Amino acid sequence: MPRKKTSIWFRGLELLARMSDTRPKKKAGTHKAGPPKKVSAARPATRADEPRARRSPWVQTAGTTGRWIRSYHSAPPLAGHLVNHLAYALYLPATAAPDAGMPLVVMLHGCKQTAESFAAGTRICRLAERSGFAVLLPEQAKTAHAQRCWHWHGDLAQSEAPAVASLVEAIERQYGFDRERVYLAGISAGAGLAAALAVRYPTLFAAVGLHSGPVFGAARSTMTAVNVMRRGSREDPVGLIDACVDVATYPGMPAIILQGELDTVVARHNAMQLGVQFARVNQLLDAQGALRVGEIRTYSGEAVEYTDYLRSGRLLVRVGVVRGLGHAWSGGDPSEPFHSARGPNATAMLWQFFRRQRRSMERQLRRSPA
Repeated sequence: MPRKKTSIWFRGLELLARMSDTRPKKKAGTHKAGPPKKVSAARPATRADEPRARRSPWVQTAGTTGRWIRSYHSAPPLAGHLVNHLAYALYLPATAAPDAGMPLVVMLHGCKQTAESFAAGTRICRLAERSGFAVLLPEQAKTAHAQRCWHWHGDLAQSEAPAVASLVEAIERQYGFDRERVYLAGISAGAGLAAALAVRYPTLFAAVGLHSGPVFGAARSTMTAVNVMRRGSREDPVGLIDACVDVATYPGMPAIILQGELDTVVARHNAMQLGVQFARVNQLLDAQGALRVGEIRTYSGEAVEYTDYLRSGRLLVRVGVVRGLGHAWSGGDPSEPFHSARGPNATAMLWQFFRRQRRSMERQLRRSPA
């Protein structure tokens, strides 16, 4: 991104962040250290162009006994990209076995976060250990964006989406994960990129989870990105999604969307518009945004207001607005920036939604004129 655009983007984020109730970023070296981890040798890569994974310097995450692998992926070159290396962290639970065909959850961090801080704040690895899935955390480089923001808006080819998709495919092959149970989630800018990946690469993922993310397709520049985050889109969200995909042949994408009620960085209107967009790609809504099949249920839980889109009794899209929550991961570790103890455990909510989805099921959706 040109320096001028980057500085404008950062100033916009700083302005919005000052209005939010999130904790300031901790200084380097302030992460809590757990007991020393037991590290086993990493499996060698099976592709010649994949680097040999190396041991991670991370301390063992409390409550886990698996292993971390830190490495990088060399994605195919793109026009205008001199170097297309993408760093990542991979967590393999202790129950992992070669070619076991376990599920994989891909997690995309937000601005000012790293793979380490996002993993710690969401406590995703503890859940992975208990539930038997692996976790892949791509990491944005500071050389690509000074605040580690993903480029979720504008031209897809100029974003990190192709590199992340290439990484997911390579990791699937290398470790023998179940290709029908690969799930994607992100927060803030990471949710923006996750939405783009889910829409553009639907055969890679069985479901997507978006936390505090902007509506898809409305932001085409740095300045419009800030406006979209603040207010949502003034354009019809159905029209935005229809401009990008052929809904009649799209294989479907179950989605769970979570949002803080008091988020002043990404307005809650974005979550409602995302819900409409994913209801559309799952062929629940027609081109005018009216319900064409299934049903919509709205109800309030103890801490969350829900809007559910169902087809034949099956939950395909859920939008949850968490009461009293700002721009932060619900039910996370508050010692990490952009994570809050307030609200239900978003990590558990995402996995409960994901575990019921398989990509093969999406191919069975009846494809009819939209």
